[in-house]
Amino acid sequence: MNGPQRPRGAPPLPTPMDTPPLRQSLWRMALRILLLGVLIWGAHWLMSLAMDAVAMLPQEAQGSARTGVILAMLALYALLIALPFVPGVEIGIGLMMLSGAVIAPAVYLCTVTGLMLAYLAGRFLPHATLRQFFADLRLRGACRLLDEVAPLSRTRRLALIRRKLPGRLGGWAVRFRYVSLAVLFNIPGSTIIGGGGGIALIAGMTGLFGWRAMLVTLLIATAPVPLAVWLFGTRAIAVL
Repeated sequence: MNGPQRPRGAPPLPTPMDTPPLRQSLWRMALRILLLGVLIWGAHWLMSLAMDAVAMLPQEAQGSARTGVILAMLALYALLIALPFVPGVEIGIGLMMLSGAVIAPAVYLCTVTGLMLAYLAGRFLPHATLRQFFADLRLRGACRLLDEVAPLSRTRRLALIRRKLPGRLGGWAVRFRYVSLAVLFNIPGSTIIGGGGGIALIAGMTGLFGWRAMLVTLLIATAPVPLAVWLFGTRAIAVL
């Protein structure tokens, strides 16, 4: 008996991939961690260096120089928050503490921009790249799941998730997936599960989140802290 027919035009199923040698996996993971660490350290170092340089300028030149530094920091922040496992919220809070409530709207827009960049990167990241990452972590179950969902349409992926999750949880997770995503962005300690950048990256990889609805979700999910700081000043950070 023939197996179930796959949709015409669907990409071919990936061939089985053995787990790479442990030494090779550890080497690749070490390089990724090192690169991430260098980026974070370099960003903090550049911020500190720039602020020290502004402080050494004549008083009349500090205003425009400080504005330029803050704009550069915001752009750097948008890039950093797009990276998995980077404590982007803490960086944004630091910027608001440094410049006051007036910068809160800019931090908010940069947060949404950075997370949207992470989502788009995940959406267009090749399947083989993600599979290799999970294989290096020895997550064979995740590799099998990726192989299973890769050729499926969004509708079939949602049906698969509904079947795999127990009881009513499957239906709830599928129907309210954007709400679940917004909650993940705001839970304490989200850096442990990848941070905002990691969560947005995975959301893009799944192919289950449309970009318009994703943008609306990010606009809502990331608003509370910047909005509170903008309305009530930096003292709101201590309450939050």
